[in-house]
Amino acid sequence: MSSDPQQKIGILIPEFPGQTHIFFWRELRALREMGVDVEVISTRRPERSWICHEWSKEAMQTTTYLRESSILDIAVSLRQLLTVGPRGWIKSLRLAILSDAPTLKDRLRAIAAIPVGARLATIARRRGLVHIHAHSCGASALIALQSNLLGGPSYSLTLHGPLSDYGPDQRQKWGGAAFGIIITQKLLAEMRTLLADALPDRIEIAPMGVEVDRFVRTTPYQPWAGEGELRLVSCGRLNACKGHDDAIRAVAQLRGKNITAHLDILGEGAERAKLETLITDLDLADRVTLSGAIAEEQVCERLEHAHIFVLASHHEPLGVAIMEAMAMQTPVVVTGAGGVKELIDDQVDGMLVSPHDPQALASAIEQVARDPGLAASLSASARAKIERDFHSRRSAETLLGLLNVIPRTVPAEECTPNECAA
Repeated sequence: MSSDPQQKIGILIPEFPGQTHIFFWRELRALREMGVDVEVISTRRPERSWICHEWSKEAMQTTTYLRESSILDIAVSLRQLLTVGPRGWIKSLRLAILSDAPTLKDRLRAIAAIPVGARLATIARRRGLVHIHAHSCGASALIALQSNLLGGPSYSLTLHGPLSDYGPDQRQKWGGAAFGIIITQKLLAEMRTLLADALPDRIEIAPMGVEVDRFVRTTPYQPWAGEGELRLVSCGRLNACKGHDDAIRAVAQLRGKNITAHLDILGEGAERAKLETLITDLDLADRVTLSGAIAEEQVCERLEHAHIFVLASHHEPLGVAIMEAMAMQTPVVVTGAGGVKELIDDQVDGMLVSPHDPQALASAIEQVARDPGLAASLSASARAKIERDFHSRRSAETLLGLLNVIPRTVPAEECTPNECAA
């Protein structure tokens, strides 16, 4: 594909660029470096508080948002609906009507995806996109499917977490996909159990990754000296599933072990008020900081300044934030929930504890803090693991390999100057 500059693909990402979308940007950059002509498409703009990266402005300027349609866009999309004819309408409506969505609201959302799918099909036709890759199995996957039914190009999906997180109609979404990418073996096993007869023939494993040349320390890692402040950092959305409340309780536990720890939590989200209340209740106002969503460069600085990275997720599909800490050679103490065990070998390149257990988390932090040799060993081994197995080009290389073996059936169409500029 990279040898034909006329072949372009669309990458569909919901609410791009959000605070956790750095790995999408890394993949886009890697694809372009490999010669792939990529257009970024998104459902809608993210909330303002989620826009935190230095590349966010550039990303938004070069992203097409499906739900920001002009009168001309709507008219051209209606033409796409007319062009596809009754057979396409029937397929599209049938998909919405036979949705396995549990509520009327969800069914209405399935119907609402039809005009958005027509909009995506129109964009693909006008810009010569031969394929759409959706980085979500939720609404974006449904839009890609509807686009395909309404005359748009083939599509594929990446699964980034448990299928239950992505809503209804998974059989239809995956059954229509040209191929799929799944980030862990654990998720692939779950998919084969749940959707064995609906999966595309080609499924590959490709974890998200880190640009290791951007996550490099400027000074060697120094373990905690055994006195003074133990600096901890965590990174993740302020969402209940991230277990930040358990990490905060672990800081209180460390106080009882005569360790003066300070936890800096990087991220924003709906749980901020609850976490602020917990911090106050535990009298940890000077021990825990909620720093909000910050840019990649600042994340690197905080990781380099920290003695230990902590993440107490209840379920973590894999964990880009953990990878970033490992790349920065900051020893990690995290829960082994979800696919994290595919990233970390316990007590080799990180420390694993059970989720929902602040006491175990505090004990593991204490173990690393009080053993400089262990901390230094985890630091070195972690960087080597990321360089070998979790670099950012891996997912891009996998996607490109799969794209090169699917047929191209949607040519670019002539359009008016106004249409082409839209």
